[in-house]
Amino acid sequence: MTTPNDILHALLAAAVDAAHPSRVLPRHLASLEARPKVVIGAGKAAGAMAQALEETWPEPIEGLVVVPHGYTVRCRNIEVVEAAHPVPDEAGLDVSRRMLAMVAGLGEDEHVVMLLSGGGSALLGLPAGGLHLADKKRLNRSLLRSGATVAEMNCVRKHVSAIKGGRLAEASWPATMHTFAISDVPGDDPSVVASGPTVPDPTTSQDALTIIERYRIDASEAVLAWLRDARSETPKPSDQRLSRSRFTMIATPQVSLDAAAAVARQCGYTPIILGDLEGESREVAKVHAAIARQIRKHAQPVKAPCVILSGGETTVTLRGNGRGGRNTEFLLSLTNELRGESDMWAVAADTDGIDGSERNAGAIMTPATYGQAIASSLNPTTYLDNNDGYGFFEQLGSLIVTGPTHTNVNDFRAIIIK
Repeated sequence: MTTPNDILHALLAAAVDAAHPSRVLPRHLASLEARPKVVIGAGKAAGAMAQALEETWPEPIEGLVVVPHGYTVRCRNIEVVEAAHPVPDEAGLDVSRRMLAMVAGLGEDEHVVMLLSGGGSALLGLPAGGLHLADKKRLNRSLLRSGATVAEMNCVRKHVSAIKGGRLAEASWPATMHTFAISDVPGDDPSVVASGPTVPDPTTSQDALTIIERYRIDASEAVLAWLRDARSETPKPSDQRLSRSRFTMIATPQVSLDAAAAVARQCGYTPIILGDLEGESREVAKVHAAIARQIRKHAQPVKAPCVILSGGETTVTLRGNGRGGRNTEFLLSLTNELRGESDMWAVAADTDGIDGSERNAGAIMTPATYGQAIASSLNPTTYLDNNDGYGFFEQLGSLIVTGPTHTNVNDFRAIIIK
């Protein structure tokens, strides 16, 4: 008989597979109006997207894409470069400059294809104005620790960038820019995916300053001065230079949740899709625990057996110095809430294969997890206070390690209730 653990692995695999570039990109390439002059790309899925494009389009095309270290793939003609993520480095600055040079000076009859996915924001790290890489690193590290949402973080990033927030499309004018994107953000807002390098930006420099103040972000004086400068403002929806920018979303978190729901039904479980969620990871876990209890104890809104499914991108406000990402933090909080209640299993993992900056995608919880932890002198509350979900589940042998998946629709969570 298939075990709940087997089913959790199958649900995660279905979610990842449904968003893989080889599956979702080829059918959209028919919308191209002409053979592109150049192909560029950025993000955790950009290499696999370039590979899928080359397999679909037999003619050689000049191109350059940037991916995080470990995400490279082999392409025939499109160059794949690795750079640092989530904190930018010199390689990301260099590839940003090269992309801007590749699209500059093109004619109005020429076309550019941009392959975009989550992770692209950090990889396209070229600072704006007189800012330096040290300013960007300091800012990014503080943003990642702050608890700000992805939209808020990307608002700040766009206004200190020479390429994000529509500036790449601006540089390609008057050529036509075709962006094919995989969404990793709640709501699938094109201006938030990888900080929207090819679409207008509805946010303002003042918004960025407000976010820095709200979350007490450690920003250098140079960053603050730049954000107060009118030149820091990004291209807006009325900007004529972005009128030739086309945007197609080829995969979203909902697509992956639907694929997991189909597998759940095949296994005899009723799926309950909560959608793509935001919020503090540990608090989102408490809500999931309450829903799970309601189902198990009161058969509402459905009867067990069922599977609760959710995606999106939660946040973690760092209070300790432990290891782990959003998903192990969620699962640790869920374990602490459920405390070994019977007939419940759960998985929380990042669909890109890396939860935060560790080697694991996420972890699995079973009804025995809490008891095993207590027996091993692992206090879930202590580990949660230290933001050490990785350390907790590593000692229990419950980590999920997939390696880079070459796609990214962000968090995936499933709770089985038997």
